[in-house]
Amino acid sequence: MSDLTGGKDPAFEYFITEKQTEPGMQEGFNWWLWDDQGRFAFPRCAVEAMAPDWDHPHIEMGFVTPEGRVMRQNVAAPRHKETGANGKASHFGTGGLWFEVVEPFKRYKSGFSGAVPSGPWDEMLVPGYATQKLAPLRFEIEAWPVVPPFIQGTMSKDARERMAKGGEALAMGGDRLEQLCRVKGVINWEGKDVEFTGGALRIRRKGVRKLQEFFGHAWQSAVFPSGKAFGYIAYPGYKSGKEYDYNEGFVYLGEGDLIPARAVKSPWLKDFQYSGEDVTCVMETEDGRRFTFGGKTTGGVPSIPPAESQFPPLHQMIAHYSFEGETAYGMIERSTMRDKMKMPG
Repeated sequence: MSDLTGGKDPAFEYFITEKQTEPGMQEGFNWWLWDDQGRFAFPRCAVEAMAPDWDHPHIEMGFVTPEGRVMRQNVAAPRHKETGANGKASHFGTGGLWFEVVEPFKRYKSGFSGAVPSGPWDEMLVPGYATQKLAPLRFEIEAWPVVPPFIQGTMSKDARERMAKGGEALAMGGDRLEQLCRVKGVINWEGKDVEFTGGALRIRRKGVRKLQEFFGHAWQSAVFPSGKAFGYIAYPGYKSGKEYDYNEGFVYLGEGDLIPARAVKSPWLKDFQYSGEDVTCVMETEDGRRFTFGGKTTGGVPSIPPAESQFPPLHQMIAHYSFEGETAYGMIERSTMRDKMKMPG
């Protein structure tokens, strides 16, 4: 048996009800979500509250299909009331998107209904992409965790020390965890309801987030049919010239605790490709065991900031992974400073 709370107080899962004013303060519920059959995926679907405009959280959502169709939305809207039927602050939503904590570390729900900007992926490879083309999207999803949470700063002495110094912690956004889940639901994006099963990586974050010293990252995670799983987040040594700076993750063998591990091979973002890119990674545990997770990208949502921006170009994606004879979809997100990658055009 595994402790699916990771020792975390279940109260952490409920949402902040008091208005926050500290600059950089954020609270977010995110997930990367994929269909078991590979028909569609969400390389991030999130509600993010950010001070000082705490009462107007952002929807940050991407949706992709294998054919290269992409829907993406980043818009602020009035905050929903947090208190649920159970009297707890279990609801987090804005506009047409919401998340519900049914029972901490056991059950979650989400739904959306609205019109989302839509277009081909290659047209989005420009700074500040925008379009007036809208497409309807609606879904209702239920999720339940199947792997203990990966709580940043807990997997190794090095990770704890780095997080305590403030740099990585400030980029992470304070108190943060991520957890692999199974999901089921109903989605409608082509005029008909489609029932599906799949997986997701959910992320809960609350705290001050500052990205001034953020120079890129590689982030991957997946859970296989047997329950085996992996995940990590790594930052490159942009200033030091080393391949890795902060580097923390886990391997999970289907039961018990997460096994602390670090990436020793990461597919850093070098250019923008929609799919078919080799994103194999290798994880090494503290006792020297190595695990190779094969991967090929299947679609993603690019975000390219203006040339004068200090924030690196970003690609949020889904990949198809393989490990010890099993396959599964999972997530991958990467960013790289412009001088370290080939830019479109």
